[in-house]
Amino acid sequence: MNAPSAREPGILNRILTGSLVVQIAIGVALGIVLALVSPSAAKSAMLLGNFFVSALKAVAPVLVLVLVASAIANRKASHTAQMRPIVIMYLAGTVAAALLAVIASTLFPTTLALQSDGIAQAAPQGIGEVLQTLLLKIVDNPVSAMLNANYIGLLVWGVLLGVFLHHAADTTRAALHDLSDAITKIVRLVIRLAPIGIFGLVAGNLAEGGLGVLGDYARILTVLLGCMVAVALVTNPLIVWLKTRKNPYPLVFTALRESGTVAFFTRSSAANIPVNLSLCEKLDLEEDTYAVSIPLGATINMGGAAITITVLTLAAVHTLGISVDIPTALLLSVVAALSACGASGVPGGSLLLIPLACGLFGISNDVAMQVVAVGFVISILQDSAETALNSSTDVVFTGAVAQKGS
Repeated sequence: MNAPSAREPGILNRILTGSLVVQIAIGVALGIVLALVSPSAAKSAMLLGNFFVSALKAVAPVLVLVLVASAIANRKASHTAQMRPIVIMYLAGTVAAALLAVIASTLFPTTLALQSDGIAQAAPQGIGEVLQTLLLKIVDNPVSAMLNANYIGLLVWGVLLGVFLHHAADTTRAALHDLSDAITKIVRLVIRLAPIGIFGLVAGNLAEGGLGVLGDYARILTVLLGCMVAVALVTNPLIVWLKTRKNPYPLVFTALRESGTVAFFTRSSAANIPVNLSLCEKLDLEEDTYAVSIPLGATINMGGAAITITVLTLAAVHTLGISVDIPTALLLSVVAALSACGASGVPGGSLLLIPLACGLFGISNDVAMQVVAVGFVISILQDSAETALNSSTDVVFTGAVAQKGS
C-alpha cells in the first residue's frame, strides 16, 4: 500500500527538477505537432501561453526591485589591487557586446510574431524625447512604478535602497537577502511553467501565422548566436590584446574549451565557478586575484546577457515599425549593459530584464512580455550559448591581468 505513495513524490520531483531544456524542447515539438494536426485546438492552446506571459508580468517588477536592492546592499568590497583592471574589462566587454548587438540588429533586422493589435505604440522622436521619458520614469514613485511595470524607475529605486542599506544592520541586510531569495524561488516556480506556456505559444502562433513563425525564431537565434561568437572570437581577444599586447588566442581557446563547454551544458555561471577556479589554478594565475574575480565575474560580467537584451529589444522595435537613431541605439547599449549586470543568479534573468530596455522606446509591458516569451522559446540554445560566453570570458579577462610575475 505504501509503494505507490512513495513513488508519487519521486515522479513529481522529477518533473519539477528535471532538465528544463528537455521539457522546453518537448513543449516546442508538441506545439508544432498540434498546430499542424489541429489548428483550431492549437488556437485554444494559446490560453496556456497567455497564462505563462501573465505570470511573468506578475513577478518581473518585484524581482527587479528586490534583487537589485539586495545585491547592492550585501555586496562585499574587494581590497585586491588587481581587481580594478579586471572590473574595467568586465564592464568594457559587456558594453562592447551590447554595441555589437546593436550593429548586428541594424545590419540584419529581425521581426517577431507579436500581438500588438489595439495597443498604441508611440515612437520616440529622437534622443531628446527618449532622455525626457527616461528622466520622468526615474523620478516615478515606487508604488506607481510597480503597478505600471516601470522597470527603469524600479531599477533606480533598487539601486538607491541598496546603496543606503549597504551600511544598515546585519539583520536588516540579512532580511533583505532572505526576501530576495524568496522572490527568486517564486520566479523559479514560474519558470517551471515555461514548457507548458511555450507549448501554447508555439501552437497558437503557428496556427495563426503558419510555418513562417519558425523562420522568425531561426533568424533571431542566428543573429543572437552570431553576435556571441563574434564577441568570443573578436571583441574579447581585442580587449585582452589592448591590455597585454600579447597573442590572446591561446588563452581564449583554452577558456572556451575548458570553461565554455562545461557552462554550455550546465547553463549556470554560478555552477561553473568551481570549474573556472580550477582552470585558473591550472593556468598558474594569482590565487588572491582569481579567488575574487571569478565569483565577481559570475555576477557582473554579462556580455551574453547584454546581447540577448539588445537583440530581442531591437527585434520588437523593428516589428512595431519604430525608427531608431544612432544616439538612442547607443543609449540602449548602455542600458542593456547595466541591466545585464543584474541578470546573474536568476532563471531567465536576461530575458526578464528585456522590458527595462523596451521601456526606452515606449513599448508597452504587454508587448515586452511577449518578447520575453519568444526568448524562452529560443532559450534552448540561447541560454546555453549566453552562459558559455559569460563564463569563459571570466577566465579570459582574469588571465589577462592575473599572470604570476606580470
